[in-house]
Amino acid sequence: MTADKPYLTGHFTPVVTEVTATDLTVEGTLPPELTGRLLRNGHNPKPGVTPTHWFKGSGMVHGLRLRDGRAEWYRNRWVRTPALDGAPYMTERGPDLTASAAGTHIIEHGGRLLALCEANLPFELTRELDTVGAYDFDGKLRTAMTAHPKEDPVTGELHFFGSSPFPPFLVHYVADAKGEIVHTAEVPGATASLKHDFAITRHHVVFIEGNVTFDPTEHSGIPYGWSDQHPARIGVMPRGADGPRDIRWFSIEPGNMLHVANAFEDGRGRVVLEGPTVDHEGFDLSWNWWAGNPGRGTEPVSRSYTRRWVIDMAAGSVDEQIVDDLPVEFPTLNEEYLGAENRYHYAVSFPDEKGFGGYGVVKYDRTTGARRIHQVGDARMPGEALFVPAAGATREDDGYLLTVVSDLKQDASQLLVLDASGLDRIATVHLPHRVSAGLHGSWVPDAAPAGSER
Repeated sequence: MTADKPYLTGHFTPVVTEVTATDLTVEGTLPPELTGRLLRNGHNPKPGVTPTHWFKGSGMVHGLRLRDGRAEWYRNRWVRTPALDGAPYMTERGPDLTASAAGTHIIEHGGRLLALCEANLPFELTRELDTVGAYDFDGKLRTAMTAHPKEDPVTGELHFFGSSPFPPFLVHYVADAKGEIVHTAEVPGATASLKHDFAITRHHVVFIEGNVTFDPTEHSGIPYGWSDQHPARIGVMPRGADGPRDIRWFSIEPGNMLHVANAFEDGRGRVVLEGPTVDHEGFDLSWNWWAGNPGRGTEPVSRSYTRRWVIDMAAGSVDEQIVDDLPVEFPTLNEEYLGAENRYHYAVSFPDEKGFGGYGVVKYDRTTGARRIHQVGDARMPGEALFVPAAGATREDDGYLLTVVSDLKQDASQLLVLDASGLDRIATVHLPHRVSAGLHGSWVPDAAPAGSER
């Protein structure tokens, strides 16, 4: 059974034990500003458990503590939710928002570490990655929470949403820098479309509804599927209490986006949105991989190409184009530029749907249109590359990229530290065991807000 599920084999083979290791081996020199914790989440079912869909696998968080040029510790822990012990999401009273895989992302905000999965409540963890429990923002979060909240680098506010296949379809939240929800509003005009990610700009919140929508006939445990009858749209909503009444929805070409690279208002006041998207064929190949069905691509993402939309609010028009033909996912950027015009963003490249090509860390230059790729090597797969600014940075790309690499030939994993400017390797940290390929994570510097010692 396991051999038929690509998300349980190869780079995705689950880790079977929780370990703690100290004083890890470092090759090269870790920059002193890398003082903090790298945290990464991913689906990692317990031994003997075969989930019906990649996204149903229980979450495991991996943590790496860096300080003063040393890698002080590594530890990995399952997020101990009711679902880890088999509790069902659907009950006779409706969905149990605490029965979470908690395996998509982990963030720090307002001094709390939160493991996220978009169909459920967040789960709070200690700094040692032990599970505290479900967290509902002191009762103010009454829906599920997206796995991709956005922290405004100017205000410190955390924007996020709750999405559901049933009304209310979309609820927008804002938590202040201390982590208290200060704004909640239902978003008018939203549908049952799958909304995995979204964007903020300095003045707007941007929602993306693709052709993937609620499908009760889908039996993988994730009830969504492609619909040619469901229109693809972008919703642009002004920020602030009165924003929902002024939201505007713009039709776009068919497709589906999982992850946003960034969005911003350009010099002409147009909203620019970028990120990888798939067409119908790409979605089918990807979904069949996630569900372990026949007719799948060789990778978890197929035909996932970077697309740019330019939304002219005054003219009521959208210009869109594919800006690169390299299959990529997991876009990241220097988050000081989140919501503002950025020149660079980064991504992970994949072989194409037939298995041709290699894995790598990609750097895009929006000004020149150029891309640079750091090839990680044969049978080696990098994860999402997180940007950490360099001390005294003066340019947008002054900093480092941190990516955890799965190495099948060595049956090992390393943290790879790259120079974000030229993508040259600066340092390698050897982890005590191979880490299964995962999803998203965060760099939590020691200079995080007061309270982060919890």
